[in-house]
Amino acid sequence: MFSDKKLKQTLSTIDGKGYKAYKQIGGEFCFTTHTLYIDHVQGDPFAQPSKVRLRVHGEKSKFPKNIWENSVRKIALEDFIARAIRNVIQNIVGPQKGSGKSGIIYIDAGRQEVLDRTAVVISENWIEARIQIGLPANGRRILGRQAIDIFFNELPHIVENALYWENINQDICRSFVSCAENQEAIRQQLDNLNITAFIANGSILPRKSGVCDLPLSGESVVPFQSPQSLEVTVEIPNPFSNGKTEMKGMGIPNGITLIVGGGYHGKSTLLKSIERCVYPHIPGDGREYVITRIDAVKIRSEEGRRVEKVNITSFIDNLPQRISTDSFCSEDASGSTSQAANIIEALEVGANLLLLDEDTSAANFMVRDARMQKLVHKENEPITPFVDRVREIYDDFGVSTILVMGGSGDYFEAADTIIKMQDYTPNDVGNSVVEIVKKFPTQRKAESPKAFTKPTNRSPQKKSFDASRGRRQIKIDIKSRDLLIYGKNTIDLRYSDQLVDPSQTGAIGYAIFYATQKLMNDTLSIKDVVEEIEKLFNENSLDFLDPYYQKEKHPGNFSRPRKYEIAAAINRLRTTRFIQKI
Repeated sequence: MFSDKKLKQTLSTIDGKGYKAYKQIGGEFCFTTHTLYIDHVQGDPFAQPSKVRLRVHGEKSKFPKNIWENSVRKIALEDFIARAIRNVIQNIVGPQKGSGKSGIIYIDAGRQEVLDRTAVVISENWIEARIQIGLPANGRRILGRQAIDIFFNELPHIVENALYWENINQDICRSFVSCAENQEAIRQQLDNLNITAFIANGSILPRKSGVCDLPLSGESVVPFQSPQSLEVTVEIPNPFSNGKTEMKGMGIPNGITLIVGGGYHGKSTLLKSIERCVYPHIPGDGREYVITRIDAVKIRSEEGRRVEKVNITSFIDNLPQRISTDSFCSEDASGSTSQAANIIEALEVGANLLLLDEDTSAANFMVRDARMQKLVHKENEPITPFVDRVREIYDDFGVSTILVMGGSGDYFEAADTIIKMQDYTPNDVGNSVVEIVKKFPTQRKAESPKAFTKPTNRSPQKKSFDASRGRRQIKIDIKSRDLLIYGKNTIDLRYSDQLVDPSQTGAIGYAIFYATQKLMNDTLSIKDVVEEIEKLFNENSLDFLDPYYQKEKHPGNFSRPRKYEIAAAINRLRTTRFIQKI
């Protein structure tokens, strides 16, 4: 370990020299308030910023043990601190200090969701922030004095204002952690209540816009209020400010639930909240007490995606030219075949709740009405529509469905619960629908000639995964939340609606690489592969995902993805090959 004076001296010495001289500052430096670890020094001002860690001994930071005494609280506290650091950075970092990424200070902090991240780690002995810094330069000449300002003014300010318990807003921190713990406690109650999701009374579901996930505000906003027939009570471990330890809200029962209503009355807004709330949300989001079971998967049509050896015969069979669908492959799947494959793949890895919206579904996959059945007979129609399978999927496999449907009443007979959204207010209209069905019986006939087939196990072939590109053995880049570069290939995840953060996307890429190195053996099924990864997540930090990670080093910016999105990425990598096990 070196003294901070050594770092300052080195920065003064290399001022004005070529950028590669920055390599001299790598190492460990002792400051009065913290220890600085410079783990990776960028080779160019336009390259990815340098990786550093700021560590404060527990005797100095003094974060009380009871605020992170279990895994839920620990994840929430680490998430909160990362946000606190981001806020400090935004307040202190001034204009850019030179060329390229010079002067950038960045930490991977969350948005509306609370996720398990590598950005901050708290332990028995210390608390540590993993951040990135753009070392300043003019062209490719070192700006030493500006670097001194970063290391000796800006970073210590971050440490003192975000890594010391006495200097943060303790009440807000405790409320943040308690809120996350309450959400997880409610999630644990869903099975006992026989519900798939819970939406608390008073929740604010609408967002500011389609590209902004912040809650809508103003007098026109309608707080959520459950119909009395669907209202349930849940208990929370951390009381609200009024001392209450329970709350009421709408419980969506297990089974088949339709969300109906006119356009712009809140159907898709409700479903969007349900699909995003497989993760805990921050206080003030409006959806912090919307809770969905963790194994819910959003299903949609995905025209153009690649499908590899998926048995979709339960939905599509008897194709022209006798094309088999028990091991269906396509480089450019249609809307209906892609949606069928998406359902089978979700069930294959353990989904127990399917979420669908007619607006993002293939129309011919969802239903064929009586008139179309008269015109095109079943023997000439390979598609068995979802309306004729949804009941069977629940009755035989225990998989529930929540479906937004505004254009067809043919799902009424299959549904257990029907919620009508009107002016963003839910109404239980099950009794009304019974009368409508009696008065206007459907003329269509069920089209399910064969029993629903259990998904066939598929084992990914290790040799079909290649993360190399050119001279680089590992080339995994995150272009955006929904675009992952894996070797020479891109993985398009734009239709994975429950992927919420670019750092999740990065973790998926490296999880796939880890699986190819440590898990895949051409016999392990894709379900077993993603469950093994999830087991590792539960038993370890996410640090192991970095193939270059060494103990006591910055592992990169990862946040935890679900196994369903990892499987989705494996299925969408165009080089992936499977061995199908009948």
